[in-house]
Amino acid sequence: MDSGRSTASSSTTSFADLKSVSRYFVVGGVATVVDVGLFMLFAQQMGLPYLRVAAGTFVLATLVNYFLSVRFVFVSGLRFRRRYEIALVFVVSAIGLALNQAILWACVELGGLGLLFSKLAATAVVFSWNYLSRRHFVFGATHH
Repeated sequence: MDSGRSTASSSTTSFADLKSVSRYFVVGGVATVVDVGLFMLFAQQMGLPYLRVAAGTFVLATLVNYFLSVRFVFVSGLRFRRRYEIALVFVVSAIGLALNQAILWACVELGGLGLLFSKLAATAVVFSWNYLSRRHFVFGATHH
């Protein structure tokens, strides 16, 4: 067993993974600003039903996230044709939306927490779900 070679390889892989997560964090941050900003505008300021608003802003943020992700984070078209890839992103996102809605509802209705804190808590969980699912199930490769 050549431990020097495997260490260098794992260090390179770890650095590439860190770069990928860092890029996704920035992309996710932009999508989060879209999601949370519009959510607060329509739910808090305008008084629209928060779960409906959350679904709509989540879909918009998913589109922003997809286009930025394939530009800066993931290699598009490597595993699947673009049409299938987008469909898979929306399947992953639909699960993310269900998680988002469940956490948001639980925080607000059961926990009595404010909309902003509840939305940020849900966003943190869904961010992790989205990155890991897209990385392992949809795209596979990232930009280096």
